[in-house]
Amino acid sequence: MAHYLCTYIMPTHRAHILLPEDLLREIDAMVGQRGRSAFLVETARQEVRRRKLLSFLESEEPAWRDEAHPELNGGADLWVRQMRRESDSRGLTRAVRGASKPKAKLRSRTR
Repeated sequence: MAHYLCTYIMPTHRAHILLPEDLLREIDAMVGQRGRSAFLVETARQEVRRRKLLSFLESEEPAWRDEAHPELNGGADLWVRQMRRESDSRGLTRAVRGASKPKAKLRSRTR
């Protein structure tokens, strides 16, 4: 039940909706009467997202626009090599920094 409890940050409006009695009982069994609104909001959001995605997938609109990714102007392979070099140099810097730190001595316990 706690999964569906949420704080509304955005302004809300009351909407009168009708639900079949059997569906309402099932929702109440899952989230309780006090969890209905949050449950229905989350369910509606998921469905809106799903329908938007289906609409996009059915459209002719391209998913990728070159102008939105100027970092790839030289080609994806060049960008990947650059990212790997940056990652390697950060890793090397961390390794060098870590090597200069004094290591704590392990003490053996004797009783």
